[in-house]
Order: sequence, then C-alpha cells, then structure tokens
Amino acid sequence: MKRGESRWPAAAAIVVALASELLLSPALLPGPAWLLPGLEGVLLTGLVAADPNRLTQQSRDLRLPSLALLGVIAAGNTWALVNLIDELVNGGGNGRDVLSAAAGVWVTNVVVFALAYWETDRGGPLGRAGARAAPAYPELWFPQDGDAAPVAPPGWHPVFVDYLFVSVTASTAFSPTDTMPLTPRAKFLMGAQGLVSLTTIGLVAARAVNILGS
Repeated sequence: MKRGESRWPAAAAIVVALASELLLSPALLPGPAWLLPGLEGVLLTGLVAADPNRLTQQSRDLRLPSLALLGVIAAGNTWALVNLIDELVNGGGNGRDVLSAAAGVWVTNVVVFALAYWETDRGGPLGRAGARAAPAYPELWFPQDGDAAPVAPPGWHPVFVDYLFVSVTASTAFSPTDTMPLTPRAKFLMGAQGLVSLTTIGLVAARAVNILGS
C-alpha cells in the first residue's frame, strides 16, 4: 500500500473558496450570507477533526462526507454564477462589485473542479493509496505517466496540487494543456469547467467594455 495523501492541501483550497464566498454579495448566495459558508465550514471542520492525518484505509467512511462537501460548494457556486449572469445581462450592480463577484466565482470554480479531479481520478486519494479498489485505468493522463525517459520517482502518483494545477490551466486555457482527460467523465468535467470559466470571463469582459464605452 502506498503512502496516503494529506487532506491539508485540499482543506486549504476549500478555505480559499469559503473566503471567496464571504466576499460575494449576499444577493448572489442562497439564504442568509452566512448559511452556505457556515455549512461548508462545519463539514470541513468535521472532516479534518475526524481524520487530520494522511488518508488511509481507515478514512473510507469519510469519503461520502467529502463528496457531500464538494457537492455543497459546487451547488453554491452554480447558484452564485447564475445570479451573477443575471446581474451582468441586466446591467445590475456597479463595476467594482461585479468584478469582485466574478473573481470569487472563478476562484471557487477552480477549487471545485480541482476537488472533483482529486476525488475521481484513479479512485480518489484512497484508490491512489491502495486503500480501496481503483479503476484499471486513470481518468487523467499526466506527463509523468508516460513510458519515455523517467521524469518522476518510481511509484509516482498525482496529489492534490497536481489536480489544482490541472484545474487552473483548464480555467485559463479553456482546454487541456499538459494533462489529458481519458474517460467520458473526465472529459465532461474539463469541458464543463472550460465553459463555466469562459462564460464568467467573457461576460465580465463584455460588461467592462460596456462600462468603458459609456
């Protein structure tokens, strides 16, 4: 069994997403402004408190709460994105508020898809550590997976920072860069991420042009 991954890099990324949500206008979030970040904070605190060390076979019972946390963050960001698009299309809000909200939605989008890649590729962190059954083939192909001259230590496997990099590049290039999606699910995730990022950046750019031209 390989050495389990640490939850802390993913937890740190989630904290960044929570901070981004707290900076959003309450009108963009469902319910009171504290509700969504508060729920996510409680789930994250529970996960870290239950298993603060490396993810191993004993962490299997925490996979569903981890996926639930990912789902809550994704649903909240989708809600915020829809409301932000409504504001942009209808000309609501001032320029500074719109740019701040778009930045928060974009950052949270990067975190959401980084977590999705991390939780699904090769059976998630537990599958990559050999603590649960993993698919026969990966969902994402990294340069280190190649058969050419070795560019990584023996037994290398991707960790959260690798998936975070994939998410950042997919959100900025709107397409794969050095890491290729291999399965329909991975292609759907990367395609969806590119569309969300393109929509967010494109509408903000259009609004900025409109503001400068008025």
